[in-house]
Amino acid sequence: MHGPFHTHHNEGGENRRTRRPGEAFRVGIGGPVGTGKTALVAALCGLLADELRIGVVTNDIYTTEDADTLRRRGVLPAERIAAVQTGCCPHTAIRDDITANLDAIEDMEQREGPLDLLLLESGGDNLTLTFSTGLIDVQLFVLDVAGGDKVPRKGGPGVTRSDLLVINKTDLAPLVGADLDVMARDSAAQRGELPVRFISLVDPAGAEPIAAWILHELAHWRADAGAVV
Repeated sequence: MHGPFHTHHNEGGENRRTRRPGEAFRVGIGGPVGTGKTALVAALCGLLADELRIGVVTNDIYTTEDADTLRRRGVLPAERIAAVQTGCCPHTAIRDDITANLDAIEDMEQREGPLDLLLLESGGDNLTLTFSTGLIDVQLFVLDVAGGDKVPRKGGPGVTRSDLLVINKTDLAPLVGADLDVMARDSAAQRGELPVRFISLVDPAGAEPIAAWILHELAHWRADAGAVV
């Protein structure tokens, strides 16, 4: 076993995961049911797979539906898409007991060789959903416009603490009477300087702002790792 690079700390004092040479950058993607998490994962794979070796781990309560959807779409080789069946509330397997996800990651990395990026998708949950920082390096939280423009101001750890807040389905705003300016204002009030991106995945290219953010964070992560080797 190689020694760890170092342990990160977030603002709340929780330890970041121990990083080891050759491991992939891990991005957690969470949010309520139906906000477009799987569609975002598919779009990100399409945008980034030519330059990065990507793996995906999905979490569903009783099925492998999200992983099956990604395999049917052919976004990655099937061997680089794994499914965890949590059997309980989605946050349990990504925050409270992350063993099943760690096992899925280890199996994939041993089988498929070095990966650059791992996308870990949570099952749909509520505004309190967060990932253990022992599991991921950065986390996205996905809301959608169809939930109404009031959702960001309701707060919750997913809204206030995620590294990136994604507000999806902006194309639906006129249909549901949602005011994107209100959502932007309330998101800024809840998050301070933490970033927010508004997207629509009617065209998969709509995920380009998220892909660019991930590439930026990955470059920073790699530079940080190289500085302490």
